[in-house]
Amino acid sequence: MSKTYYRPIVCNMALATEGAFRLADGWAFFDKVEVINRNEKSKIISAKNIPYEILKKLTGKRSNLLNLSFSLPHVMGILNVTPDSFSDGGLFADPDIALNEVNKMINCGVSILDIGGESTRPGAKTLKASEEIERIMPVIKKIKTLNSSIPISIDTRKAEVWRILKETGANMLNDISGMSYDKRMPGLVKQSNTPLCVMHSRGTPENMKNHAHYKNILLDVYDYLEDIVNNCIKVGIPKKNIIIDPGIGFAKTLEHNLTILRGLSIFHGLGCPILIGASRKKFIGTIGLEQNPVKLSSGSVIVALEAINQGVQILRVHDVFETMQALRLWKSLRAGDE
Repeated sequence: MSKTYYRPIVCNMALATEGAFRLADGWAFFDKVEVINRNEKSKIISAKNIPYEILKKLTGKRSNLLNLSFSLPHVMGILNVTPDSFSDGGLFADPDIALNEVNKMINCGVSILDIGGESTRPGAKTLKASEEIERIMPVIKKIKTLNSSIPISIDTRKAEVWRILKETGANMLNDISGMSYDKRMPGLVKQSNTPLCVMHSRGTPENMKNHAHYKNILLDVYDYLEDIVNNCIKVGIPKKNIIIDPGIGFAKTLEHNLTILRGLSIFHGLGCPILIGASRKKFIGTIGLEQNPVKLSSGSVIVALEAINQGVQILRVHDVFETMQALRLWKSLRAGDE
């Protein structure tokens, strides 16, 4: 018997029928669900008719992480301290300049900082762990003197980088390889008992373009992330610590990215908070007719708001000011829905 998937069809409260359910105990509601099977035509049914265990995963409250409640969405500000990032390479390599950018993001109301020392753009080469640490460590130390309470996420695939920077003051791991790149990573994460984000990708940044082939992109990504979550639990990493990321732009074509974004609500079935990092990705520029990544803030905000409308709890963005402004307007416009 083939596996069945359930995608909530999201609506705001003003449009929801009586008996609608709150998605992930958050701000989005659903009263209908698309039932999907790989070998059959999908169908729409009432949400009240899906299995209880599925409904429980779709509606259950997500555990607080980093003193953040996921009853409302959060913005994670990107700080690349790399010379070759696809959108802002070299701008924040100097720790003092990076600190100034961090201060701006904190003043805008960002919930989490995500610091990366290795570019993961398509074609990027792997960096030595020592170089990655050397780039990130001075920035963490300066941030801690500026604001010791702001949560710091480290964007790395390497266990040694995570170990050292966790000791320096990092609070969360963001591993684009889903902890598959460095086999020592799961043990370290279990030991540190810290939140982690696991992402879907294939191959490495150097060759991921060659791996963008799927039978069903939405369901294949779902299965991949489900396997990672289950494997984490098996090695002793609590599910309450896990955030999932479908990996927009990683080993995916433009159409793959759009399909995932249209179907984002399906990932709530994994019972974890969802992070989306679509900011300034190439597909936004392709559709928006703009090649310069720095000029993609408008398109990035549109994608971010679509993710929020589907109940995504964390937006990983470069354009913090623009995204926070849009989010404040979104909250104000929705104030009469509930």
